[in-house]
Amino acid sequence: MSESAASAGPSVRVSVVVCVYTEDRWEDILAAVSSVRDQSRPALETLLVVDHNPVLLDRLTRQYKAVAGVRVLPNAGPRGLSAGRNTGIAASRGEVVAFLDDDAVAERDWLARFAAAYDDPRVMAVGGRTEPVWASGRRPDWFPDEFDWVVGCSYRGLPPGLIRVRNILGGNASFRRTAFGLAGGFATGIGRDGDKRPLGGEETELCIRLTRARPDAILLVDDRAVVHHKVPEAREHFAYFRTRTYAEGLSKALVARSVGAGKGLESERRYATRVLPAGVVRGLRDQLLARRGGARRAGAILAGALTAAGGYVVGGVRARRDGTTFAVVRIDPPPGTDREAAP
Repeated sequence: MSESAASAGPSVRVSVVVCVYTEDRWEDILAAVSSVRDQSRPALETLLVVDHNPVLLDRLTRQYKAVAGVRVLPNAGPRGLSAGRNTGIAASRGEVVAFLDDDAVAERDWLARFAAAYDDPRVMAVGGRTEPVWASGRRPDWFPDEFDWVVGCSYRGLPPGLIRVRNILGGNASFRRTAFGLAGGFATGIGRDGDKRPLGGEETELCIRLTRARPDAILLVDDRAVVHHKVPEAREHFAYFRTRTYAEGLSKALVARSVGAGKGLESERRYATRVLPAGVVRGLRDQLLARRGGARRAGAILAGALTAAGGYVVGGVRARRDGTTFAVVRIDPPPGTDREAAP
């Protein structure tokens, strides 16, 4: 472990929440938990929150019954990722709550990197870098790395190093426990809710709500806090790419309705006007240099941008027509603990 990781603030206890929903990811879940248990800076606890799947709940309860530091809980709210995370937060005992996807594994210093950043009391959230692990063994030559967010990973255009951001990505994230007392939990009605459409955006909405509740809050991404996220074969195809980019547009419309288009699209404007055009140019240049997939990458960037824009328009119309609202739950400390003082 590096000196900077080893010097992380020893007083900050970190609870890790892993939300799970299907037995199809059994081996992935075990690998995710194992990576948390192997951290150079131990977690206070690992909370496995099972999303309305009694069979999986029973199986995981038996698997970890005798394992210290691992608790298995049913989702106490409606079906979906937001309610599952809220269940984990409510049950957590750490001063910091970290989130790891059920099909990802964390590098050994992941929690140490997170914990070090919380030495500054103004820091309310810290995210990391998520690297794709392609089922085929390599990135499809048409798949632009500007769109790695489609498969839940960090994408080209994010500045390197330890940087201040508007929002962090939920599959590799941490929040100070008091953040949820200030802003509430993840909003239900945004993000994945158990249906087949790959929605998102709940992390963005929470982060914007948090900085409104506490204007001096600092949100960071440290690209040394690394997790490796599996990309199944089905997500390596253009059909999923198109579906996910459209769903992202729908999600961004909901975020904008919740927090306003100014903040809701602040980062997206820079991405659309700087990162994506540069990616198109790069792809066309690669094509001229006879590098494989250049033209297809440029075309995928254009298609992804247009599909997301179409989803945003449709999502905005639907939200206004249906009067879409969002539920933000209050999250209190678990019974038997003292309410944590705000930093």
